[in-house]
Amino acid sequence: MAPVDAHKRTLGHHIASRLVEIGCSEFFTVPGDFNLVLLDQLLQEPKLRMINTCNELNAGYAADGYARAKGVGCCAVTFTVGGLSVINAIAGAYSENLPVICLVGGVNSNDYGTKRILHHTIGLPDFGQELQCFQQVTCAQVVISNLDSAQEQIDYAISQALLLSKPVYISVCCNLAGLPHPSFALSPVPYALQKKASNKQSLEAAIDAAAAFLNGAAKPVLVAGPKLRCSGAEQAFAELMDACDYPVSMMPDGKGKVSESHPHFIGTYWGNVSSPYCSEIVESADAYLFAGAIFNDYSSVGYSLLIKPEKVVRVETDRVTVGGYATFGCVLMKDFLAALSAKLNKNPTAFDNYRRMFIPPGVPQPSEAGEPLRTNILFQHVQKLLTPDTAVIAETGDSWFNCQKLKLPDGCGYEFQMQYGSIGWSVGATLGYAIGAKDKRVIACIGDGSFQVTAQDVSSMIRYGTNPIIFLINNDGYTIEVEIHDGPYNNIKRWNYAALINAFHNGEGKCWTTQVKTEEDLTEAISTALGEKHESLCFIEVFIHRDDCSKELLEWGSRVAAANSRPPNPQ
Repeated sequence: MAPVDAHKRTLGHHIASRLVEIGCSEFFTVPGDFNLVLLDQLLQEPKLRMINTCNELNAGYAADGYARAKGVGCCAVTFTVGGLSVINAIAGAYSENLPVICLVGGVNSNDYGTKRILHHTIGLPDFGQELQCFQQVTCAQVVISNLDSAQEQIDYAISQALLLSKPVYISVCCNLAGLPHPSFALSPVPYALQKKASNKQSLEAAIDAAAAFLNGAAKPVLVAGPKLRCSGAEQAFAELMDACDYPVSMMPDGKGKVSESHPHFIGTYWGNVSSPYCSEIVESADAYLFAGAIFNDYSSVGYSLLIKPEKVVRVETDRVTVGGYATFGCVLMKDFLAALSAKLNKNPTAFDNYRRMFIPPGVPQPSEAGEPLRTNILFQHVQKLLTPDTAVIAETGDSWFNCQKLKLPDGCGYEFQMQYGSIGWSVGATLGYAIGAKDKRVIACIGDGSFQVTAQDVSSMIRYGTNPIIFLINNDGYTIEVEIHDGPYNNIKRWNYAALINAFHNGEGKCWTTQVKTEEDLTEAISTALGEKHESLCFIEVFIHRDDCSKELLEWGSRVAAANSRPPNPQ
C-alpha cells in the first residue's frame, strides 16, 4: 500500500505512524460501528498490520502478550460495549506493568453535551461511564473530540505509556478519525522521551548505605522480582550477580528476568513452595536484596514468608529502602544496581552453604507401558522442548507451579500473569506473543477450565499463521480452585477439545491436533510437532487424572485458603 499524501494525512494516519514509530507493527481489534473509520485509516499505514480477534477481551490479552514480546502493544475496540469488554485485560496489563495502547472508537463529537441517548451505552444521556472506568486501570486517558489538540493529546498518552510502563486509553470520536489537519501534514517529530533521572545525592547516599549494610553481612543473598523488566534493570541486575558472588534466586513472578544458567543461581524463592533448599538459604541469610519484588498474598504464599524487614534492602522502580529504616527516593533501580556492583565485596558464604546442603532433585518414576500419563512425566518432556528459540506461556493454575520448575536456557522467554491471575489470559497472550516474537516458537500450557473462558482465539492463531505448541491439560475442572476451596462450582462441562480446534481449523491454515493419554502417545505427538508439523499450530490435548497436581499447589492452596479465611478483626 502506497504511503498517504502528506497533505491528506488524517488523525487516524497520525495514530498509525506513531504506533509504528514506537515498535507496534501489529494491533489487535474487533470492529464496531464507532471504530470502523479509525480502522480504515490505520489500515492505510503499510507498516502496520491488523490482527482480528474473536472478542475484545482476547484483543486486550493479545496486546498484553505482544507487549511482553516487543515492549509495547495496541488494541482497538468500539465504544463502551467494546471498551468495557476489553477493560479486564487492560487491568491485567496495568497490574503487570505493560505499556498497552487501548484505542477506542468514540461517539460523534457533536453528541457531547447534547443529552442524547446513544446505542452501545447504558442508556443514560451522560455516556462517560467508559472513561470513568478506564481512569482506574490506565495511567493516562484522553478523549479526542477536537482536531486542534489531537496531536498533543495522542503524544501525551503514548509518552505516558512508555515512560510509566502502564496502559493508556485513547478515545477517538468517530467523525474525526478520517479528517486531515495541518498538524498531521508532516511526519511526526520522532519521540525524544524525557527519561527519568536519579537524584545524584540521593543515589550516592542509597549506594553507600546499601553497600555498608550488605558488606557488613555474613551471608547476604540476591532475590530478583518482576519489576526488573519495567524498570529496565535486567542487565544491571545481571552485572550485580556477577560482581558479588551471592547466591541468586528469583520470586516466582521474576522467572524469565534472570539467567537460570548463572553459576550462583539457586532457584525460585516462594516460601514453602520454593525450589529445594532455596528458602532455607534465603530465609537464613542475615541480609537480602530484593530487586523489583512484589509481595502479595500469592507470591508470599498467604503472607507466610519468613523475611525480616530489618534485614532487607528493597529496591523498587524509583526508591530504595535499607534495613527497614532508611529510605531514599528519586533513585532509579537500574542506576542503583549498576553503581552498587562496584561497591560490594565478593561474598560466596551463603552460596557455599547452599552447595554443601544441595541434593539434586529426583526424577519421576518411569512410566509403565500403557500407564495413564502423569503431570510430572508431561513436564519432563516439556523441559526437553526448551531452547533459546522458544518461549513458555503458563496459564493460571497448576501450570504456574509445574512451569516454575522448568529450567530455562538463556534466551528462552517465559511469561505468566501472577499479579492479576485472570484465568483464560494465556490464549490471547499466546496469540499476541507469537505475533510479536516471530523468531520464537511459543509453548503454552493451559488448563481446561481456563481454556473454556477464551478458547475462540485459537482460530485467530490459525488464521494468522502462528505455530505454537499448545498443551491443553484436560483434568476435568478448576484444579487450582479445588486446592484452595473445593465445591461443585469447580466442575466444568467436558469438551472434546481437539475436535473443537479442528472445527476452528475448518481446512484453512496450518493446524494439527491430537489427544494423548500415555507417555508413548506424548512422545509421538511431540516428535510430530517438532518435525512434520513444525510450521503448524500444534494442539495436544493431554488427559490427566483430576487429582494429579503438583505438591507445590497442594501446599500453596492450603496457605492461600488460610489467608482468605482469616476471621474479621474485633470491632
